[in-house]
Amino acid sequence: MNTIEPGTQPPDWPGWAVATAICLRFWSRLPVPPLPGESESHAAPDFRAVPRALPFAALVIAAPAALVALGTGLAGLSGLAVAALALTALALTTGAFHEDGLADTADGLFGGHTPEKRLEIMKDSRIGSYGALALGLSLLIRASLIAMILDRAGASAAAAALLAAAPWSRAEGLFLLATQPPARSTGAAAAVGRPSAATARIALALSLVLATGIALTVQLPVAGLMLGFALAHGAAAILSRLARRLIGGQTGDILGAAQQLSEIAIYLGLALALGWGTGLSG
Repeated sequence: MNTIEPGTQPPDWPGWAVATAICLRFWSRLPVPPLPGESESHAAPDFRAVPRALPFAALVIAAPAALVALGTGLAGLSGLAVAALALTALALTTGAFHEDGLADTADGLFGGHTPEKRLEIMKDSRIGSYGALALGLSLLIRASLIAMILDRAGASAAAAALLAAAPWSRAEGLFLLATQPPARSTGAAAAVGRPSAATARIALALSLVLATGIALTVQLPVAGLMLGFALAHGAAAILSRLARRLIGGQTGDILGAAQQLSEIAIYLGLALALGWGTGLSG
């Protein structure tokens, strides 16, 4: 496995535009043309070099869903319909990348009795009861919270919430990749290399700046955004501890689950803050 020490730079460090394009290719189904100097466009990216640009790629990934939320919200559809359509667009853009990780994580962590059995279950492409329940609850909770944001603050706020949640939720998964050992010596999480904690913190810092700017632009409550980030970091930390205890570390599925939990947490923080404002004004 490729590793680097904190504060060091891997060879052939790509520019921000190239790194963003590589992140787009890895985290989404969006078409990305061959890049300058690239010999194999479908090879696993070297995560020592590219993940600092993940926040920018995440905004692009969430943009179709945000546009759907804005358009259907302004067209007068109900909050739940808007949220369902936006989440559909998001799943199509990512290929349900993170949802798959959440389902496999739920099946593996709760369906096995030994680390080896849990990892075996997580690698199985079939979905079990725990995975189906996790997927259903994730979609239900996210749709309900996005609908609540739209009903309380409008279509632009719902679109902004999708954009604001995208960078930070993915950076939380990246932070686990950087700070937790891999549970397997093979697999996606091990194959892409391990970024330094400093690189993951750069992604988190960029996510904070981008999300705050989006929130200020559409007058989303920044306090709610910060609450959501805190809840997201707490949820990722709990998942990290659970994975470390049950399977010995992180996997690609664990990173996907961290993104899903973090996305829910950010919507929850925004919805709570908007609810407080409504209660105070009432």
